[in-house]
Amino acid sequence: MFKFTSNEIRDLIISFFVISLSFTILYVGRNLNGIWFFLPMVMVGVGLGFILHELGHKFASMRYGYWAEYKLWPVGLVIALISSFVGFVFAAPGAVYTYGNYIDYEKNGKISIAGPVVNIILALIFLAVATIIYPFLNPIDLTSQIIFLTCSLGFSINSYLAVFNMIPIWNLDGSKVLRWNGVIWFVTIAIAGAMTYLSMTMGVETIVRIILGF
Repeated sequence: MFKFTSNEIRDLIISFFVISLSFTILYVGRNLNGIWFFLPMVMVGVGLGFILHELGHKFASMRYGYWAEYKLWPVGLVIALISSFVGFVFAAPGAVYTYGNYIDYEKNGKISIAGPVVNIILALIFLAVATIIYPFLNPIDLTSQIIFLTCSLGFSINSYLAVFNMIPIWNLDGSKVLRWNGVIWFVTIAIAGAMTYLSMTMGVETIVRIILGF
């Protein structure tokens, strides 16, 4: 049975809001009107991406019989906000800590890769929804425009979260996955990296148009 402590729920909510705000600032800068407009849409992508990423670690840990709990890292929250003003988001506001008598490289690697895989799957789902609704976009229909923009942000944010966490440094997921299986690490970071590169260079709308053959 999956259990959450009150501290864990609090830390997840705080981290979720700070990361959402950080990505919003990354996209619109310090424009308050832009922040209020984009923040709810960014929160959809981050809400699913960040929360499910961390829960992926938690559920994978508990599947092996370990106790797992998310804890925020205050310094990481500050760095995330500051970095958003200079062109990127240091998306490490906290981590899921796994407790057990013995966790070998394989189990630790599988627990660690669960988060980035969740982000890749979510990114592809957002892209699929964006592709489905694109032919029906109406310039005067604000609702369809907002849904498409939300999906575009969801694809970009989740792709970024996946590749960022797969970097094999410090205590990020990538270092643990690489220690377990180099091939799986390479394939995962290559997929996430390609998705992030395309979203940053081409834009989601161009990707969608290519998929649809426009």
